[in-house]
Amino acid sequence: MKPIALQLYTLREACAEDFAGTLKKVAEIGYKGVEFAGLHGMEPREVKAIVDDLGLSVCSSHVPVFRTENLEELIEQEKTLGNTRLVGGFGRDTFNTADDCKRAAERLAEVSAKLNEAGMTLGYHNHWWEFQPVEGVVPHEVLMSAAPEVFPQLDVYWVAFGGADPVETVRKYRERACLLHIKDGTLKEGEPHTAVGAGVLDMPAIIGAADPNVLEWLIVELDHCATDMEEAVRESYRYLTESGLAEGNK
Repeated sequence: MKPIALQLYTLREACAEDFAGTLKKVAEIGYKGVEFAGLHGMEPREVKAIVDDLGLSVCSSHVPVFRTENLEELIEQEKTLGNTRLVGGFGRDTFNTADDCKRAAERLAEVSAKLNEAGMTLGYHNHWWEFQPVEGVVPHEVLMSAAPEVFPQLDVYWVAFGGADPVETVRKYRERACLLHIKDGTLKEGEPHTAVGAGVLDMPAIIGAADPNVLEWLIVELDHCATDMEEAVRESYRYLTESGLAEGNK
């Protein structure tokens, strides 16, 4: 089993109100790690002290890594947090044409090279649009081919929503996929996500398709839920740990 982390975007409203208190709650539920999505006005050194005190690991950070003006600042921030994995993504309008896909891939490779020089690695987080063909090419395949050193942070729900098979996709990138975003739902247009295990995705098969020698973290992320978000975070933790799919602290 791999350790379980929470993408803090899931609890973004609670984090905005009380970041330190929310981190404490995540640790109390039993999550072993967190993936940051902003620091909510706190200094990196303050956040580092809190997560260390709570016994949480920083598995990665989702940051605006593809902006041209802020990369050095992000690198310094993540060094302070003790994190070496930076994750980003491109918006839907990035992939309107095959040439757009090529330009995005060039940017991906460029940023990856700069992070590698700083001793860090770049991950690409997908949504559904990267798996929908554009002028005969699949954007995600173009991106992954252009930068083999980039790890795909596969969001398994969006893979499925985009029309691809999440089991086969995880298997395809099993030699590179060190982090998986675990998300669940109905796969119906416009419907919110569910707690992991309450949706339609076959999580045992999806997680089982990963290479256990490469996969390091399972990261729960829910964008929107019809139920209380904190309860969905608890239910996701309970399902993954009690099903023997992930390891927590409780």
